[in-house]
Amino acid sequence: MADLDWLSLGALGATAALFLGIFLLRRAGAGFTLLTVSALVVGIGVGLAFQGHLAYVDVIGTVYVNVITAIVAPLIIVSVLSSVTSLGSLAKLRTIGLSSVFWLLLTNLIAILLTLGLALATGIGTGVDLELDGVEGTSSLTGLLRPLDQVIIDLFPSNLAADLSSNNIIAIILFTLLIAVSYLLVADRKPEKVRAFKDLVDATRRVFFKAVGFIIALTPYAVLALVASTTSTAVARLETAASLVGVLVIALVACFVDAYLVNGVLVKVFADLNPFRFFRLITPPQYTAFTTQSSIGTLPLTISTLIRKVGVSPEVAGFTAPIGTTIGMPGCAGIWPTLVAVFSVHALGIEYTPLDYAVLVVLGLLVSLGTAGVPGTAIITATAVLTAVGLPVEVLVLLIPISAVAGTASTMANVTAAATSAAIVARRAGALDDEVFAGRATYAEDDAPAAAEPEAAPVTGPEAAPALEPVRAGR
Repeated sequence: MADLDWLSLGALGATAALFLGIFLLRRAGAGFTLLTVSALVVGIGVGLAFQGHLAYVDVIGTVYVNVITAIVAPLIIVSVLSSVTSLGSLAKLRTIGLSSVFWLLLTNLIAILLTLGLALATGIGTGVDLELDGVEGTSSLTGLLRPLDQVIIDLFPSNLAADLSSNNIIAIILFTLLIAVSYLLVADRKPEKVRAFKDLVDATRRVFFKAVGFIIALTPYAVLALVASTTSTAVARLETAASLVGVLVIALVACFVDAYLVNGVLVKVFADLNPFRFFRLITPPQYTAFTTQSSIGTLPLTISTLIRKVGVSPEVAGFTAPIGTTIGMPGCAGIWPTLVAVFSVHALGIEYTPLDYAVLVVLGLLVSLGTAGVPGTAIITATAVLTAVGLPVEVLVLLIPISAVAGTASTMANVTAAATSAAIVARRAGALDDEVFAGRATYAEDDAPAAAEPEAAPVTGPEAAPALEPVRAGR
């Protein structure tokens, strides 16, 4: 009993009481967004009140992340298969595929340029006296880098079981596309021969989306536990990194400006959607990404929200959102590496020409190809960029405490950009339903992951609605 941490037990008890409060709010009809935001706020309070004594609460968050991560690879396979087989032609696949990659990379390019402008305008790092001699840990960082040829090889599937277990997203998507394209080629000539395959894919999608719905329902509880742990860790790390708080401030400003201002303009101009309503609808995946620091872990909720709330067709949501967890990534592959590079240049007094900065921008785009949407990605991408441009990796070791805190906003920016890209691709492909976005319609229960709002209006209309046809709600 001497080793029993009573404060940790107290934190667990307080968390359990707050869980009960969330449950009662849900039973009273509170919306999913309200529940998530409320969980975020009270989670911060728990993290501050029980700082350093959240071992038992950490278990809850870890279990949730493990469960939701476990379903990601199967969900991607089912989503991509269902999306491509529903398109009906290779021409549509090329259109949506190329458009998705274009918009994902464009959001990253804008984030890089935004960060570069902020970093140069503020002169971040100027006058800072960096002591790089004797800094340990650089070998472990450079050990994360792989030769270019190995990077390219790893993009393609070699062992499907290993790719599934490690959530190697690009490899999984490429393998799934191989099967889906093969289906389209056969279905184009002998549709009756592969009708059973299409039926199996559709049935599997319905089952998986139902399972995802159960997991999504637990999100507010997980957000409370995760944000409590994140807050406790962030406060401790900020105390040790107070001298570098300027870097953190610029990182957070860049992430939030990119997530809301930049994406707001893109959504309004290219998707013709009200940005305020758009951000309100995608609040749950944004905050989940903020707390889990995992774009991949947030993917089920992102796809669900895009389909059932934003009105993006399942074909586009199931294709663009998974790609967005490994291509683009403006927070982790754009903002953080660029900020660290400019900070290093100023702090070390290195003369950088416009051409050098242009190379930095190009490298930021390149490292976003095949980036893994998991916690710690920003450190890997920043290591790759600094190594490529010849800047000392030792700077990253000094910035690791800041990186850990900035990772919350970076991941939120990643997920927001993926959702924005999906909305734009859907609009340009004629696959965005404004009635769903306005809240006047919803998809049939089995045709998308469970609704992100527990109090969603009851579905009316035909008992067996077509898979991709929204059912008008009577409100």
